[in-house]
Amino acid sequence: MTPTPSIHTLLMRTAHRQRGYLRPYLQEIGLSPGQPKVLRCLTWHGPCSQRKLADACEVDPAAICRMLDSMERAGLVRRQPAPGSRREGLVTMTDAGRQAFDAWERQCVQIDGQMLTGFSEQERSQFRDYLLRAYHNMGGQAL
Repeated sequence: MTPTPSIHTLLMRTAHRQRGYLRPYLQEIGLSPGQPKVLRCLTWHGPCSQRKLADACEVDPAAICRMLDSMERAGLVRRQPAPGSRREGLVTMTDAGRQAFDAWERQCVQIDGQMLTGFSEQERSQFRDYLLRAYHNMGGQAL
């Protein structure tokens, strides 16, 4: 008799499979792991400080700085001084960043569709709500 896998095991294996499907596409559109999160934050919130990006992406400020350095060199984002502040800068998405993010989102929608084949709209909505509640229960902030 095969044991019933735990929720933890199922989440980890599903996330692993999902990354396996998406990783080649990430490279194809010229993004590195973690960069879609930065572009998503900029899409949702507009220009942001590096600190806000680090918090939203749940990474330390040094990591976001390195990531922004490579994204700026690739032409995906631009850093500029914040109006009225000589110390704080704002990060904005470029047109190339927008195009890369839009391509990434299209691929993610396709993978979500494949993953949720056979789920009704109500089940998809419930599944999303369950995952969001679990995320918040683990200390996750508002997305």
